[in-house]
Amino acid sequence: MHQSSATAVPPVPPPPPTSASERPRARAATRRPVDAQRFRGDIQGLRAVAVLAVLGFHAGLPFMSGGFVGVDVFFVISGFLITGLIDREIGRTGRLSLTRFWARRARRLLPATAVVLGAVAAITLIVLPVTRWPAIAWDIATSALYVVNWRLADESVNYLASDDAPSPVQHFWSLAVEEQFYVVWPLLILVLLWLQRRFRLSITRVLMGGIAVIGIPSLIWSIYLTETSPGPAYFVSTTRLWELAVGAALAIVAHRLPRLPVAWAHALGVGGLAAIAVAVLTYDSTTPFPGTAALLPTLGAAAVIAAGTVGRRTMADLVLDTPVMRDIGTLSYSLYLWHWPLLIAAAVMWGGDDGTLPVTTGVMVVGFSVVPAWLTYRLVEAPIHHAKLLVRLPGWAAVLGLGCTAIGVAAALVVSQSVPAPPSYAVTSQAQGAAVLDEDPDEDPDGEVVDSVEFITPTALEAPDDVARLDGELCISDIEGTELESCTFGPAGADTTVAIVGDSKMHQWLTAFQRIAEERGWRIVTYLKSGCPMISGDVRFEDDVNKDCTQYNESRYEALRDDDSIDYVLTSQVASQSYLGPDASDAEENDAMVDDLVGVWEGLEEAGRQVVVMLDNPNPSLDVMECVAEHPDELSECTFSRADREQIGGGAAQLPALERADGVSAVDLRDYICPRDTCPAVIGNVLVYRRGSHLTATYVSTLTPRLDEALMEVMR
Repeated sequence: MHQSSATAVPPVPPPPPTSASERPRARAATRRPVDAQRFRGDIQGLRAVAVLAVLGFHAGLPFMSGGFVGVDVFFVISGFLITGLIDREIGRTGRLSLTRFWARRARRLLPATAVVLGAVAAITLIVLPVTRWPAIAWDIATSALYVVNWRLADESVNYLASDDAPSPVQHFWSLAVEEQFYVVWPLLILVLLWLQRRFRLSITRVLMGGIAVIGIPSLIWSIYLTETSPGPAYFVSTTRLWELAVGAALAIVAHRLPRLPVAWAHALGVGGLAAIAVAVLTYDSTTPFPGTAALLPTLGAAAVIAAGTVGRRTMADLVLDTPVMRDIGTLSYSLYLWHWPLLIAAAVMWGGDDGTLPVTTGVMVVGFSVVPAWLTYRLVEAPIHHAKLLVRLPGWAAVLGLGCTAIGVAAALVVSQSVPAPPSYAVTSQAQGAAVLDEDPDEDPDGEVVDSVEFITPTALEAPDDVARLDGELCISDIEGTELESCTFGPAGADTTVAIVGDSKMHQWLTAFQRIAEERGWRIVTYLKSGCPMISGDVRFEDDVNKDCTQYNESRYEALRDDDSIDYVLTSQVASQSYLGPDASDAEENDAMVDDLVGVWEGLEEAGRQVVVMLDNPNPSLDVMECVAEHPDELSECTFSRADREQIGGGAAQLPALERADGVSAVDLRDYICPRDTCPAVIGNVLVYRRGSHLTATYVSTLTPRLDEALMEVMR
C-alpha cells in the first residue's frame, strides 16, 4: 500500500510530427481528455477509506474483520494513477522515460521507507525480545529491497517458522508487490510501444492487450493458488498483479468514461463504496483470499474511481471528497508505514501471554501513529517528493533511492550484528536435562522451579534452530502440499521396522528415536507432515479445512496398511481438531477427532501394525523461549500450570481415544517434561521448550533412556 501523486504536471504540447515514425505519437496525443490532469479529491478520500480499513483491522476492531481488503483498494488506486502518469507521458511525447518514471517512484516512496525501517531497527533493539532479532534483521533487509513478500510466502508454509511472532515489517509485503509491478509494467509498456510503432496499431488496444497479458493469468492463478496454497497465495505478487491491472485498465479507458450519464456515476460511486464496506464488515480470517473474494473490494474500488472521471461531484464525494478524508488520504502512506511496527512493540509491552493487545489499547496505538506519520510526511515525504532539484535531475533521485535502500540494509545489519554471541555451552556427559530426574520425578528436587541456573543450553537464541532431525534431515513435510514424503533410517533387512507417524509433535522425537534405533538395530520410516495429525476426516486449519492434510492422510494411511514390513506405528499430534464446518463447536469437533483417531488406530491394528501413541506434552501458555531470553535470572516468570494446559494439546483427543481403542498402547513421558504442577522452563540446565509447544531437540535427547524404557514396556 502506498500513494501515488494525485496531482500531475500540466501537459506539454507534443512537437509536430516530422516523419512517418513520429505520426503515431501525435495521434496518441490527440486523445487526452481535458480533465486528465485534475486533482482527484475523491481518490484521496478513497485512500483514506483503504487505510482506515487496514488500521481498524490491525487494531482488532471486531466489526472490521475484513479490513485487510484496504490493501486491495490501494492496489487499484496505484494501478490507476501510475498507469495514468505513464499514459499521459506517452500522449505528450510518444515515449516513456524509465529514468524519470523510476526517479519519481524513488523520491516519492523510498525516503519515508528508510525512516521507518531505521525506526523499526531501533524498536527491535530496545523493545523486542532478542530471540526475534535474527529473523527481523532478514525481514528489514528484504523489505528495503522490496522482496519481503516472497520471504513471507515461504515462511507461511515453513515448519520451522510456523510459530514465529509477526514481524514488525510484515506489512511491507504489499509495498513489495507494488514495487515489483513498477519494475515489470514500464518495461512491458516499452515492448508494447515498439509493437505499436512496428505494426501501426492503436495505442489503446496495445496497452489494453498488455494489461490483459498480466491481469488475466494473474486472476486465474490467484483463484487456483488460493484454493491449493492459501498461505503463499496471500503474499506472492503473481496473485495480486491483476488488481493493479484493473486500475491500469481503468486509466487507459478513462478518456471514454466522462461520456457516462451522471446517474450512472452516482450509482457506480455508491455501489463501489458499498462493495468495499461489505468486504470490510463481512470478510474475516475464514475467507479464502485473495482469489474470487478479492473481486468485491477490487471492483468496488474501480467503480468509485470510474465514477469520479465524469468531472462532476457524485454522491460518493459526500463521503470521500471532504477535508478530513483528504487529509487522512494525504497521510495514508506514512500511516500505513508507522502503525504496524508500533502495534508490534505495544503487543510486547502491554499484550497478554498470547501476544494480543486489548482492542482499546490497539485503537490508542493506531491513533498515536498519526504523530510520527505526520512528522514523516511534513519533514521527509513531501519535501523530497516535491524537491525541484530532484525533479529536474532524475539521476540525483536515483542516487537518493540507492541511498535510502542502503539505509534500510544498514539498519538490518545493525540488528543482525547486535545479536549477542551465544555461550559455548553444550550438553556434556554430566547429568543434564531429563537425566537429572529420578524414577519419581514429581518428588525429585531437580524438577522444582528455580530462578537461575549456572548456564542454559540451548540458549534462547539457539533454541529456534534446535530442531529434531533424523540422520541430519528434517524429514517433515510443510503445511502446504499433498505429496507423500518419507525418510528411512537403519538397515533394510532389520528385524523390526517402526513407522514414525503424525505431525510436528511426533517429529520432535526423531533425535531420540534415531539413538534408540541405532542401539536396537531398528529400521525407521517416517510419514510426518506439519499441522496434519493422522485421522480419517478433515482437519481444521486456521478456521478452515486443511484439504492438503486430508489428501495426504489418505495416502499415508494406505501406505501404512500396504507396507507389511512395518511392525509398529508410533504416533502423536498437536492441538488440532476435526473440521465439521464453520458453525461446529469445539466440543463437537474434538469428539469427531476422537472418533477418527479410534477408527484409524484400530484399522492399523487390524492390518497387523501395533499402534503406540505418545501422549502430547503440556502446552505452555506463554512463549517460554522468549521469556527465558528476557528473564534469565528470573526463570520462575517463565512457568505455567500443568493442570491448566495439559488438555489443550493433542491430549484433549488422545486420552479419550485411548480409552476406546482396542489393543492400542500409550507412552507417557509428561512427568519428565513437567515434573510438578508448575512446569519449569529449564530442567538440568536444559531449555525445555523452543517455540510454541515444541520441545527442544536437546531436551528430547536427554529423554532417550526414558523413551527407550517406556517403549520396551509396551511393544509386544
